[in-house]
Amino acid sequence: MATNGASSLRDGDGGTEASLDKIKRQLASGSGRNLLQGPLLKRSETLRKWNERWVILDPTTGKMEYKIRRNDPNIKGTITFDSNSTIMTSPYNFHGLPKYDNCIIYIATPQKKEYFLCAETPGAARAWETLRVKDEELQNLARDIRARDSTIKEIAEKLTETAEAAEGAASAAHTMDEQRRIASSEVERLKKELEKQAMSYSLKLRDSEEKVMVLTKEREQLIKQRDSSHQEALLWRSELAKARERVVILEGAVVRAEEKVRVKEAEAEAVIKEATEKESAARDQNQELLAYINMLQLQLKRQQENTKEVLEERGESCSDGDTQPLTKHVHPSEENVDKACLSVSRNIPVSERSLVHPAPAVDQTRIRPIGDGEWNDIEATEARIADVREIATDTEGNSLDIPVFLQTNDTQQQEGSAYHPHVPTFRQPDDTQPEQTSDSYHQP
Repeated sequence: MATNGASSLRDGDGGTEASLDKIKRQLASGSGRNLLQGPLLKRSETLRKWNERWVILDPTTGKMEYKIRRNDPNIKGTITFDSNSTIMTSPYNFHGLPKYDNCIIYIATPQKKEYFLCAETPGAARAWETLRVKDEELQNLARDIRARDSTIKEIAEKLTETAEAAEGAASAAHTMDEQRRIASSEVERLKKELEKQAMSYSLKLRDSEEKVMVLTKEREQLIKQRDSSHQEALLWRSELAKARERVVILEGAVVRAEEKVRVKEAEAEAVIKEATEKESAARDQNQELLAYINMLQLQLKRQQENTKEVLEERGESCSDGDTQPLTKHVHPSEENVDKACLSVSRNIPVSERSLVHPAPAVDQTRIRPIGDGEWNDIEATEARIADVREIATDTEGNSLDIPVFLQTNDTQQQEGSAYHPHVPTFRQPDDTQPEQTSDSYHQP
């Protein structure tokens, strides 16, 4: 067993010497000078925010450089150490999360700057701290090796210590691996939980999709209803436009009708005015007719008186005998002399219309003088006196004889039916009718 221990010691010495030779070659060549590098969380100096940085420990220069990413060629910042620098694991968790307890590394430099770094695990934080201490020693050893080659053995001893520190770092790395395994198991657990949540979310998503489909169908129905309502609104608008056109047409018709009504009213007013004028003219004519009728009545009274005188003279002439003439010869130069010719008239009542509207024509052949024997049949009655008509009203240049016409019943009926409410016309004796003088009534 001693042999085994000795052999193991020799093997350890040989391994240490091999490690020292390797370190010497690295120091001589300058390659592989980065003793430790990895991701650390660095707190910002201004915003107090934790950012992930790739940190590199360089033992030859005594500097710790950090970059944003591992492959980033640019150096974001540098932390310079010397013998007065302070590096320690902070017992206070400046990050705040429970998993970073005892993982905070506090660094104070001679430039009065403070840095706060956070490792993934407390073991990694201790490894960085140990390597930093050993890094300072390696820096001093490297300076001594470069200055004096005779001090290589001392450097080798220190490198042995460094190897032990490396072994500690390896153990720390093993611890980190264990913690990584724990973290991976935690990640697996979280993955399973996430899968379960994903399943539940997928179920919820299906439900939401079904709801979305239902809502989509409802939306399509609403869109169809909207389109139909829009079409209906367009139809109503077209109907409204047609109705407006009809209203415009009807308004035009109403305007034309109003214009016609105004024209009719104007015509009616003109007709009423004309009728009023005609009515006033008719009234004037009626008044003139009344005045004329009064005049005729006066003339009839006068003729009645003359007729009585004639009848009295006739009676006297009949009583005297045949020696006296049947008619009295009166000179035409005497004033107020009426010459009349009486005929046998039938006892027919004559209305006042016959005085106003005489017969339109009288047959001249039926006019005959009164015989001698017919004077006795004459009776002075109102009906007979009404048959006396005035032939001429002109007292100058015309005869004053008043002929009496024989009228039949047919002629009386025609005169009664020929009445009109217009202005009456009175017949004047024709010039062609033979003028009867008082000489024709003398007996031979």
